[in-house]
Amino acid sequence: MEQQISANVVGIDVSKSRLDVSVAGQDWAESNDIPGIEAFIDKLKPLAPGLVIVEATGGLERTVVSLLSLAGFRVAVVNPRRVREFARSIGLLAKTDKVDARLLVRFGEAIQPEPTRLPSEEEQQLAALMARRRQVIEMLTMEKNHLCSAHPSMKTSIEKIMQALQQELVELNHQIDDLIGHTPDFHEKNDILRSAPGVGQVTAAILLSDLPELGVLSRKKIAGLVGVATYNNDSGRHRGKRRIKGERPCVRTVLYMATLSATKCNFIIRSFYHNILAMGKEKKVALIASMRKFLVILNAMVRDRRPWQPFPSVLP
Repeated sequence: MEQQISANVVGIDVSKSRLDVSVAGQDWAESNDIPGIEAFIDKLKPLAPGLVIVEATGGLERTVVSLLSLAGFRVAVVNPRRVREFARSIGLLAKTDKVDARLLVRFGEAIQPEPTRLPSEEEQQLAALMARRRQVIEMLTMEKNHLCSAHPSMKTSIEKIMQALQQELVELNHQIDDLIGHTPDFHEKNDILRSAPGVGQVTAAILLSDLPELGVLSRKKIAGLVGVATYNNDSGRHRGKRRIKGERPCVRTVLYMATLSATKCNFIIRSFYHNILAMGKEKKVALIASMRKFLVILNAMVRDRRPWQPFPSVLP
């Protein structure tokens, strides 16, 4: 017997050119542009849904999420992997745009994800700058690798590209510093984060751009979001290895490097790290535990608007 779909949840499958919508047992498509989204919102208002579910699609969903939020709808942007795992759990293997929209409705009804906090204009701008900075660094690394194996006649061309990329990187760094310096909230948080030994300029900028929830979520939720919370893998007498997983790989990568530095220059993190090692744990396990500890402390610092204070009495 087919499950009755409630009008309380709307599912939207987003592609480059269109939106496939499922709500109250009805399916239709709109163009993924401002006129199409506005027409969709007009149709949605009389239904007054409690939640709209949208999959993260690398930025294609940004406009519809922004306009829906501005119109007063509660919107949850969800990780596609979570949705596919849910689909497998209910035996739904088929995949089309219409099926995906209906699946998002069922996912929303079953899981009831928290609405996504819409980033401010400054947060979106900083995130775009940091994303572009990563792209330029990747291209620069590729050109450096090409230089090692290129024919001598091609080296001049590669060096020109490298010089242009290095200049672009310098310009992006200036724009990032300028945005952080002239945005009061960024400026305050940046000073707080960088007061912690181990947190440098790039780490602070990525935390500001890619983890706006820092200081807002609880310690458990922030650790789970970044992917430094361990999950059990036990069955009967079997005790499997604990594993981490999360939705912010860029944050996890930069936090790894910051924690690695902190195990040498930060008294609290260094002591915690060596205490874990003294318990007989592997270095990797100790480092992940230290990452979680460091993240929880940074989260509390931003929440309380206080700089680093290396005393146990102020730790969360």
